[in-house]
Amino acid sequence: MRLLRWIIPVLLLGLAACGPARKSVFPPSVNIQQLVVLPSGQWQLTVRIQNNSYAGMKFSSIDGQLQIAELVPVRLHANFDLDIPELAGDVVRIDVLPTSAMSQALAAIAGKGSAGSLAYRVSGSTNAKPEQEDKPRSFDFNGSDWISAVPGIANTYR
Repeated sequence: MRLLRWIIPVLLLGLAACGPARKSVFPPSVNIQQLVVLPSGQWQLTVRIQNNSYAGMKFSSIDGQLQIAELVPVRLHANFDLDIPELAGDVVRIDVLPTSAMSQALAAIAGKGSAGSLAYRVSGSTNAKPEQEDKPRSFDFNGSDWISAVPGIANTYR
């Protein structure tokens, strides 16, 4: 009888542990991979989303802001359908209408190549559904880096 008191709880714990393993989910990283100044004056951003989770995620939108140098930020928004495997990244293109001060700051470094650079900051949230979950959820992001003109390719910055 004593033996049964020990065996049954151990068996129940063992069966509970046999369920599917939950994969860890972490917020993604977001940064600008490339910025192209279009003839219209708009900027076309190639935004890299890095899935930092141990589970694949289906990303559907990004909503935030882009700040160049210490200037007034502009809205960064797009809807898309992007499946990113675990610990991998992919890109999405987003058109942005910069302020005149932002355009002037970018033009000031255009001829300097990699010697001239501007700090940028992206922040906001992205909507994604981890592979093991039923509903999408919002993940906050904050990223900052520098962009500079690409030598030999006009109106392009990385």
